[in-house]
Amino acid sequence: MGFDDWYVRWKREIVTQREDVPMTDNVVIVLSCGTDNPNRSTRALFLAMAAHKEGKNVTVFLLDDGVNIAIQGITENIRAATGDSADDHLSYLQANNVPILVCTPCAKYRRMTEENMIEGARLATGAELIGLSCNGTVISL
Repeated sequence: MGFDDWYVRWKREIVTQREDVPMTDNVVIVLSCGTDNPNRSTRALFLAMAAHKEGKNVTVFLLDDGVNIAIQGITENIRAATGDSADDHLSYLQANNVPILVCTPCAKYRRMTEENMIEGARLATGAELIGLSCNGTVISL
């Protein structure tokens, strides 16, 4: 069997296996970087927006330095190398009531409170992240 035959057979088996996997409409975007990586931060918010526009149930979970994204006004100057604005994507998510969960210990370490966080953001636990992850597709940046 040549490589081409093997590849076709392998691809057919993978596709067959994937058809048996139930699809979920729940998407969890996990972001662990903030202003230190504007490309990844912007891309995470973009993917959350894109998934929501596709009709998915989206939740954004911020942890580690990603919690800084939830500070009021912080995304105003974050742009990806492509030029798209994190603030534009975040505004879309807020306007469409997409949950933005902020890791409680990560936020407390950075002296963040819900009072200085953006509208629609709330503190959340690791257990919540695990629960969401077990019931959805996770994209981690």
